[in-house]
Amino acid sequence: MNHYIAVIQAGGKGTRLSALTQDKFPKPMLPLNGKPMLQWQIENLRQYGFTDLVIIIGHLGDKIQEYFGDGSGFGDHITYIEEKEPLGSAGSLYYLKDTIKDRHFILIFGDVMFDLAWDRMVAFHEANHSVATLLVHPNSHPYDSDLILMDTENRITGMDSKANIRNGWYDNCVNAGIYILSGTLLQKLDAPKKIDLEKELLRPLMGKGQIYGYMTPEYVRDAGTVERFYSVQKAQKDGVWKRKNLSNMQRCIFLDRDGTLNRHRGLLSKEEEFELEPCAAEAVRLINESGYLAIVVTNQSVVARGMCDIEDVQRIHRKLAVLLGEQGAYLDDIAFCPHHPDKGYPEENPEYKINCNCRKPAAGMIDAMVEKYNIDRSDSYIVGDSTIDIQAGINAGLHTVLVHTGVAGNDRKYSVKAEIEAQDLLEAVKRINDIS
Repeated sequence: MNHYIAVIQAGGKGTRLSALTQDKFPKPMLPLNGKPMLQWQIENLRQYGFTDLVIIIGHLGDKIQEYFGDGSGFGDHITYIEEKEPLGSAGSLYYLKDTIKDRHFILIFGDVMFDLAWDRMVAFHEANHSVATLLVHPNSHPYDSDLILMDTENRITGMDSKANIRNGWYDNCVNAGIYILSGTLLQKLDAPKKIDLEKELLRPLMGKGQIYGYMTPEYVRDAGTVERFYSVQKAQKDGVWKRKNLSNMQRCIFLDRDGTLNRHRGLLSKEEEFELEPCAAEAVRLINESGYLAIVVTNQSVVARGMCDIEDVQRIHRKLAVLLGEQGAYLDDIAFCPHHPDKGYPEENPEYKINCNCRKPAAGMIDAMVEKYNIDRSDSYIVGDSTIDIQAGINAGLHTVLVHTGVAGNDRKYSVKAEIEAQDLLEAVKRINDIS
């Protein structure tokens, strides 16, 4: 990966952080637990072999040059591009045209704090032969964020501006401000002028199969306001950054959907039937804050039964994302099984009437998520309202929690006993956090 150049945009004035910088140094040099924010970025890049860096400087940029020099003291090679006047998020990339040519490079904004397993993002970028890959993730406030629209192959099809009036349900998928880009994009820059990266370079590619979204639950946060800076600083001190790096094994709370997250409605097939359990958002928010991943694994035989199609289930899941997001919570992923083994009903969808390894209590959905996110089964849980969920957890090697919502274990499908029982999801999460 060391053939990539990493470019860091560190030229902004940082007026939202002026109460902390007092205009004595640029915002990327704001000390965070003993190191400038910019140094944290550079150290994570270096950990994965990215030592060839270009830093774009502007306001008080001399402070950055004085601290890092040519990078040799840190084990890096650093060069600088100085903006004499603000050139937007991409204008100064003009000066890299001849250096990068058709190579691929990383682009990062100086107020985004992260701890990433870069080998995973690079592998995703290269496997998809992507012209541009955006790091995307869910956040706790999608309702006032610009959202990324993707298809089922993670190709970006468009953007939904936070200024738009959103009448429908939407996926919680936000651009994090971290990119891997092809140098061919820079050939469109004919002069060092003010250019917006997203609007002028990336949006024309959306919907053409050339630009992808890399979804990750790793720690990526904007530290561009005083409140966010202190939140990011606390997360680093508490070890959250490092713990969520996918090079390290993750802890996860797998969640059943119907009867656990949302009210039990039998075979739920319509979005208007979907209603969260009263405590669900608070419970998921606690999971988000705990460092555990929050991943739903749910059987949705309504597809096989012919009661709805895949898009209907996805629409319900978009409603789930919106309802959680309105209360500051988010899910890291959702897996669902549309299959059902029993055949012979006139309205059934034969394509999905199969025996599979994903339908709980089989462990297929859980196994896929364990592989995808490097999850430590021995330190992870499944929470559900049925013995099917508990048996699935046992089959997958997880700790098990039965909640007394939904069917409250009275399905009697399997003769199993959960390690923990709780009145609802909120109590379940609190008990898990007490143990950990």
